[in-house]
Amino acid sequence: LALSHNVLIKDRLVRTGNWDARSDYMGKELRDRTFGTIGLGGIARKTIDLLRGFGLKSFLAYDPYVDPATLADTNIQLVDLKTLMTSADFVSVHCPLTEDTKNLITKTELGWMKQNAYLLNTARGGIINEDDLYACLKSNVIAGAALDCLEGEPITEPHRFGEFDNVLLAPHCIAWTDE
Repeated sequence: LALSHNVLIKDRLVRTGNWDARSDYMGKELRDRTFGTIGLGGIARKTIDLLRGFGLKSFLAYDPYVDPATLADTNIQLVDLKTLMTSADFVSVHCPLTEDTKNLITKTELGWMKQNAYLLNTARGGIINEDDLYACLKSNVIAGAALDCLEGEPITEPHRFGEFDNVLLAPHCIAWTDE
């Protein structure tokens, strides 16, 4: 929601007294969009459950370890990685970092994404090749990214992704709550 509605930019507009520029940053509805998850464990399934109320058109998942029979009546379609990357408006990473998933998302996979699609990672740094993501963001290959995890954590200096208005960053704590 924050990415597709340019919340970071809109926050800055209000903080700087530039209210009238708000119409330059129109949002995009989640309704009728496609959500894709890389990994379909418990967190990914709960995320899909939360998103159902927004009227998304379809839910795709890439997870070579999931038995398709377990998805009966879920409206989640198992697909290969390329199909997910080319079809989803939002690609959300929910797999563990392993030898098989290290650099799973590189410039090749990012290049498959729609130019108006967003990439989200709340799993682990290292699954997405950060050099490739940086280059793709710099050249507007994708619409933006939200990253709760990065390679080389903890980050103790300003991160290069901070230069982008279409990137949201968190210090690997988005799931932390008082509860």
